[in-house]
Amino acid sequence: MEKQLPLPSHFEPEKVGEVWRVHYQERASEALSWAAQHSIVPAASDRRRVALLLVDIQNTFCIPGFELYVSGRSGTGAVDDNRRLCQFLYRNLDRITRVVPTMDTHQPMQIFHAIFLVDERGKHPEPFSLITADEVERGRWKPDPRVLAHLGIDPAHGERYLLHYAAELRRSGKYDLTTWPYHAMLGGIGHALVSAVEEAIFFHSMARYTQPDFKIKGRNSLTEHYSVLGPEVTAGPGGETVAQKDSKLLQELLGFDAVIIAGQAKSHCVAWTIADLLKDIGPDRRALAKKIYLLEDCTSPVVIPGVIDYTDTADKAFRRFADAGMHLVRSTDPMESWPGFP
Repeated sequence: MEKQLPLPSHFEPEKVGEVWRVHYQERASEALSWAAQHSIVPAASDRRRVALLLVDIQNTFCIPGFELYVSGRSGTGAVDDNRRLCQFLYRNLDRITRVVPTMDTHQPMQIFHAIFLVDERGKHPEPFSLITADEVERGRWKPDPRVLAHLGIDPAHGERYLLHYAAELRRSGKYDLTTWPYHAMLGGIGHALVSAVEEAIFFHSMARYTQPDFKIKGRNSLTEHYSVLGPEVTAGPGGETVAQKDSKLLQELLGFDAVIIAGQAKSHCVAWTIADLLKDIGPDRRALAKKIYLLEDCTSPVVIPGVIDYTDTADKAFRRFADAGMHLVRSTDPMESWPGFP
């Protein structure tokens, strides 16, 4: 059995739920010494190439008190997840070829923010409102003309688009349009990676001479974008292109011998990323699905006490992924004990 690496002395598990500045130069020097001490070789020499896909591990989702903190049912979900994730990355530093972090990235005027929508009195919806196609068709909600003017969208087309969008979500089995609190705002502290995770990724990059492959998603004003592989809606009411899937990333991921997935939230961006991966994986679906390992103890569902609890929905999705051939694993188990790990 391969021996896991020890945790470096700079890692402080109790700080994972906090925001702080990473001392890059110190971490870089320590990482180079760490690599020499433990005979860690550059990632380019890996014979077994392993990607670690980290979905939206940002302050806005992972730090208590931020806009969309993913608490899970325990109340400490994302913090506990990231503590385990950091430990997993450090202990398996020599086996992970590349880290692929995704970054949910938003600006104010987007279809899932309250400012985009108004009711018949001109009032914006409250956060976490669900906007259904039936409500839009009845005139309960419409796009705010001031937002459409700023975006250069004809008001009549904007209203047709909103109805089409809500109906398309329903037709495809996606969640209803949700007015999320303003979150992951470009340039804001909520958009940044969790400090402890950022530090672990940087340390890995230095020790293994490998560049993290950041993926930005979510800036399109006219669609939600839970999955890093593609937005919720790609075409407008007339068939015009609104957004496109990221087929290049799909091929990049399938080029690895194994892909490990963790992040937030299990019920939303993680689940939809995995679902898209499974759907677009190609004709040899089950064989390729066996390359995918889901870190179940490094992801939590959205739970808003008294409002919504997506735990059962998330668990059901993960059982479906396992039935398709993907592996549900735990970060605390040695990677060589995972079923079929190359």
